[in-house]
Amino acid sequence: MLDRFNRTIDYMRMSITDCCNLRCRYCMPNGMKVPKVPMPEVLSYEQLLEIAEAAVTCGITKFKVTGGEPLVRKDCADFVGRLKRLPGVEQVTMTTNGVLLKENIDKLKLAGLDAVNISLDTLRPEVFRDITGFDKHRDVIEGMEEALAAGIRVKINTVLQRGMNDQEWLQLAGIAKEKPVDVRFIEMMPIGYGKKFDVIYNEELQDRLEQIFPDMEEDVSIHGNGPARYVRIPGFMGSIGFISAIHGKFCSECNRIRLTVTGKLKPCLCYGETYDIREVFASYAGVDTGAYEKRQDELVSLIRKSVLEKPEAHCFEKLAEITETREMIEIGG
Repeated sequence: MLDRFNRTIDYMRMSITDCCNLRCRYCMPNGMKVPKVPMPEVLSYEQLLEIAEAAVTCGITKFKVTGGEPLVRKDCADFVGRLKRLPGVEQVTMTTNGVLLKENIDKLKLAGLDAVNISLDTLRPEVFRDITGFDKHRDVIEGMEEALAAGIRVKINTVLQRGMNDQEWLQLAGIAKEKPVDVRFIEMMPIGYGKKFDVIYNEELQDRLEQIFPDMEEDVSIHGNGPARYVRIPGFMGSIGFISAIHGKFCSECNRIRLTVTGKLKPCLCYGETYDIREVFASYAGVDTGAYEKRQDELVSLIRKSVLEKPEAHCFEKLAEITETREMIEIGG
């Protein structure tokens, strides 16, 4: 459906857990005091599927399964399959840290997962440990290899941090030379712990990349549902993407809304405004057809309201105007 600014909103990021098996220093570092959501407050898979059905009615046909780390939730792959089989659903993708990807890849392939985004900020195991708190670098690399072998499209998401991994940007981009993988550099989002970090701007990276590869050219082909701008380097199997939240404002092309693990619809990552979808399930409980139909009517109404209230643009470049105060782990990224 169209929002007030004539943007087509056809994509929902759906968080299925706030739990994670890593402790990344810019997201959920060791010692961070964020209360774990009690399981009764977490949307069930059945509720998530009902929400997806209502979203399809509103023209939302593409879904990204996120977390936390989605693969730590039991039966995640089965949920992906059920979501993909819903009438009208065109695409189901996932964002993961990759640690559990290898052991789940066969089930995810069978479920029909269309693509996977893997977070990988370094090629050095010791730096991976410093960033994430765990010695799981090999698991992530093997997960990427297994996903490629299974024929699932892969993107690598990289966030650079000064004094930590900022000297590895060229080596990380080199993954796209050797493998059919898109490597995307994401500017540090000024949400939660991300506000504490110095942003490495993608404009700087792109300029440096162009100096090394003067034959680099813009890649205008469709790579997915995100706001990345891509370039292609001759001889590379994949492309290099840039998600520039601060100076590369992409709001005019935004096509998404978010659903948190506790059932809050978020029109925009930057702002704290949400719409509580759990109230619908509380008001119209039951498994009979009448209750289901009432829930669908209310869910459709709430999703439409969320889309129509979507703001024209974020304000990440003006920290004082950001109203989202929760951590990224709480809102699904």
